[in-house]
Amino acid sequence: MIKKADQEIIELLVSMGLSKKAATTLTFLSHKEETDARQIERNTELRQPEVSTAIKELYGWGWIEKRDIKGKGRGRPIHYYKLNIPLDTAIKTIVDGKKTEIEQIEVNIKRLKELTR
Repeated sequence: MIKKADQEIIELLVSMGLSKKAATTLTFLSHKEETDARQIERNTELRQPEVSTAIKELYGWGWIEKRDIKGKGRGRPIHYYKLNIPLDTAIKTIVDGKKTEIEQIEVNIKRLKELTR
């Protein structure tokens, strides 16, 4: 079950462009030292494919790391995930990107005004 404060964080991250599944996974991981995909699924109400997609997105940002633990027998290893950076650092990265977008939009608006005088 996702706490109310976490739900608001997730909604704000989504409003800033993160996918809901990535925002949910990021927020969940911020409370864990390390966890596996199954625990993410159980605690976030995301399905396995959604968790996989979220993990790929967060991994692409360089925000998480993966550790494989080989189980007994011949089965696949279990992947454990943890954040590489604190949640506030990830949020700062998003905010800085949005500020850069806003600055570019302002430059474009100024140029449009100049061109249409």
